[in-house]
Amino acid sequence: MWKRVGLAVIAAAAVGLAGCRTAAVYDVLDAPVVGPAGGPKPTSAQVRNAITRAGSGLGWDIKEVQPFLLEGTLHLRTHMARVSIPYSAERYSIVYKGSENLNYDGKTIHSNYNGWIQSLDKAIKAQLSHP
Repeated sequence: MWKRVGLAVIAAAAVGLAGCRTAAVYDVLDAPVVGPAGGPKPTSAQVRNAITRAGSGLGWDIKEVQPFLLEGTLHLRTHMARVSIPYSAERYSIVYKGSENLNYDGKTIHSNYNGWIQSLDKAIKAQLSHP
């Protein structure tokens, strides 16, 4: 009987883990800042504002940590993702900083995280092209 219980527990754990999709952590590194077509190049303050608007529109809490460095935190249900966002008038990055309940193991993370980062990057680009 105990053998069957042990096998049932192992089978349940395997099924639970199979449902967790993980992927390599996706970072945006040194994305070029591109302003509106035919318009002036954005200033670093305009880049900061575009990042803040983009993040806020997607539910991210964006805070300035120091000049030219923002930190974004996203809370969804029981999950939390935190990123560092260094920026200038020329470039910005979105880099993994921490998470909760996303199965991060030092290299991989729940694949939903990567979608959130790609959405944030797309929203930042949209904000920069339409100030």
